[in-house]
Amino acid sequence: METSTVLGPVFCPIVPPYLTDQLARHEDPAVHEPARRAQAMDGALRTARRTTAVRGAVAGAGAPSDKPDRTIYDAHRQESLPGTKVHSEGDGPATDATVNRAHAGLGATFDLYLKAYGRHSIDGSGLPLVATVHYGESYGNAFWNGEQMVFGDGDGEVFLDFTLPLDVIGHELTHGVTQFTANLDYADQPGALNESLSDVFGSLIKQYALGQSAADADWVIGAGLLAPGINGVGLRSMKAPGTAYDDPKLGKDPQPATMDGYVRTSQDNGGVHLNSGIPNHAFYVLATQLGGNAWERAGQIWYDTLTGGELEQTAQFADFARLTAAAARSRYGDGAELEAVLKAWSQVGVSTR
Repeated sequence: METSTVLGPVFCPIVPPYLTDQLARHEDPAVHEPARRAQAMDGALRTARRTTAVRGAVAGAGAPSDKPDRTIYDAHRQESLPGTKVHSEGDGPATDATVNRAHAGLGATFDLYLKAYGRHSIDGSGLPLVATVHYGESYGNAFWNGEQMVFGDGDGEVFLDFTLPLDVIGHELTHGVTQFTANLDYADQPGALNESLSDVFGSLIKQYALGQSAADADWVIGAGLLAPGINGVGLRSMKAPGTAYDDPKLGKDPQPATMDGYVRTSQDNGGVHLNSGIPNHAFYVLATQLGGNAWERAGQIWYDTLTGGELEQTAQFADFARLTAAAARSRYGDGAELEAVLKAWSQVGVSTR
């Protein structure tokens, strides 16, 4: 087996730090105490950068399986990984609904990548999929750490169980796909592209599993994650960035939809969760213009761009836009798909030249 090392983002959370910081300042201890614990945990995880071994296919092993290889662990509200093994591929349903949702979400992600794009697991070579549930005490986040998925239970005041939204699972595993392909830097515009790709494919995984067309989809990341009483639909809206929530505990969704609102900041790795709204909205515009199933033409163009070998780690929005136009032309010619790509990027203020 050949191995190489990739120094990629090893802590890619679904909940951005500016939201956790907002909650940590709230006067209610039921809100700020879990958020402050999450701040401490996230800070430690963020600094624990390490290299990840990327293993090639075993010589003579044959083609990777068309079936996923999933293992679920339980952290029992502790912070050590992976925890206790509680479910393997082939096991029947567990008594813990969180374990079952994690297992199903890993499978739904595997299915979309295999059946829509011919990709065998997140590395393209059948990598086993590992997840840990019940991580930390009322931990309000989920993340990819370079090797596996990790889910918190939420605090019940603001966030519910992080295995509830399928797109959260798909989002985090897609960080793995990006790690094994373009390995985009996790800062500034490359980092915002990294986050956006996870939102795009997370949404497509949900749409594929539910059989939803682009017109039927909600285009919300994390629908069902917010606790009752929170004024919001989820963490982010690809259809209308900046409108996902407006709540006394969470504040108002700050995502921009176009380059006119681009945020320059030293926080959140240069605004990776903020400015991802711009390429997110471009994809939404493209998918709804083309119609039908978004994972087909629109998703194929984005997948070709991510995996085509020309997307550099330091790519800016304009670089990615230009490559999506080239991918559309290469696969579909100078037709409706290319025209829709150009129009989508123009609408959010990103040049494709």
